Amino acid sequence: MHDRAIERIALGLSYDGFPWLGWQTQPNRLTVQDQVEKALAQFVGAPVATVCAGRTDTGVHALNQVIHIDPPVFRDTTAWVRGLNSFLPPSIAIQWARPVSGAFNARFSAISRTYHYIIINTPVRQPLWANRAGWCFRALDVCQMQQAAQCLVGQHDFSSFRSSQCQAASPVREMHTLTVKRARDFVIVSLRANAFLHHMVRNIVGELVLVGQGKHEPGRVVQVLEARDRTVAAPTFSAAGLYLSQVQYPHELLDDVPTISIDDLPI
Repeated sequence: MHDRAIERIALGLSYDGFPWLGWQTQPNRLTVQDQVEKALAQFVGAPVATVCAGRTDTGVHALNQVIHIDPPVFRDTTAWVRGLNSFLPPSIAIQWARPVSGAFNARFSAISRTYHYIIINTPVRQPLWANRAGWCFRALDVCQMQQAAQCLVGQHDFSSFRSSQCQAASPVREMHTLTVKRARDFVIVSLRANAFLHHMVRNIVGELVLVGQGKHEPGRVVQVLEARDRTVAAPTFSAAGLYLSQVQYPHELLDDVPTISIDDLPI
């Protein structure tokens, strides 16, 4: 028996979402949560439940997903990282581990979440970016997209951008920042909000792409937002280019953890 008190542990992980049917556990066990909980059980010899910051969908990636666990045994932080990674598939990896107080909750303690959507904007599809970026073969006007994006900053009812399967109690969210920039053949849409609705990012990206293609004026985004009707907005864009990039917590609960930046990707 180890004489140190067993602590709640926060874990940061990254994953390629393409092989998996999203984060949340399913009977077929082909989800990121299932793989992580399987690795935990192998590592500590007992079932361990996980709570995550954001339930990513099928095909969606994570640079810095955050989860917490209440393990039945003590391990130091290095052991959590190396031990769990030895049981995880190559597409999933623990990046860091931190002891946290019992007040920390990976989901409910988060004060903001940041997603990036990567679009490869080339006339011909690029096989090396298949399943890792959305593709648009028509040239995109980033200035027009950025103008439209600013209409969505602030607190709004995002009903027009939520899926019909969304189970959130309220469609109101606070969009802190929303930017669109070009990096050579890539267009990157970055969104930070207090929380997101189901398919909200992909639905916003779909609308911005239509603006970038010149099919919609930037001001139409306001009309879509105010309609509060999913049927008036653009189709849901591909999951391939969506990355959960950052989860922010109050400093007193979780601070100074290493992160992978979107700038670290080979764009």
